[in-house]
Amino acid sequence: MRHYQVRDVMTASPVTVTPATPLKNVADILVRGRIGVVPVLTPQGRVAGVVAEGDLLRKEQLQRDPDGRHSADLPYRIRRDIATAETAGELMDRYPATVPADTSVAEAARLMDRHQSRFLLVTSEEGKLLGVVTARDLLRIFLRPDAAIKAEIVNDVLSRYLGASPAQAQVEVTDGVVRLTGELERKSMLPAALRAVRAVDGVIDVESHLGHAIDDGTEASSWPARSPSR
Repeated sequence: MRHYQVRDVMTASPVTVTPATPLKNVADILVRGRIGVVPVLTPQGRVAGVVAEGDLLRKEQLQRDPDGRHSADLPYRIRRDIATAETAGELMDRYPATVPADTSVAEAARLMDRHQSRFLLVTSEEGKLLGVVTARDLLRIFLRPDAAIKAEIVNDVLSRYLGASPAQAQVEVTDGVVRLTGELERKSMLPAALRAVRAVDGVIDVESHLGHAIDDGTEASSWPARSPSR
């Protein structure tokens, strides 16, 4: 199975700024573009950092109340630098989380959670910016048509991976929820089938009513040796 990758859902060639771009221009890009983040590039096209809407909001807060509770965890020097920043380079996060374009959507979601971020910059091996992927972009996999999800389960999971025929196991998909009926050849195939179906992009949940023709032992059997990775 081919899982959705970051390149499938990212915004390619996003609007960018340089370190010298005034923050007023950055704010204008964020507002007019209805986006949450603007990458900052060096003259050579490499990623220098990123300015998010939250960074501008924090600057506004610090200007109005530099000693408020919201900034109590920041050293005075950092609070001062944020409050007095005038350009993208002075306010940007210099170490944004990045991913390659071939990263799976599932792995990108894990990285966002790990970094407590709602976006990732997509970069090449040379550090050039390819795009931006946001949490909202990752949710697009749940918009896959039911017919596409069903076709992948029938053709890739049941037929190619498990070797089952459509006459043995039937698949229904409604709003991303998969219902499996019928039977597989062996009992040990059942857990592998459920793992593989749940790994299909766009699946919300799986209701299994699958039976088996042959009881070949415990469901903890290792058949097959490997299951499709997400």
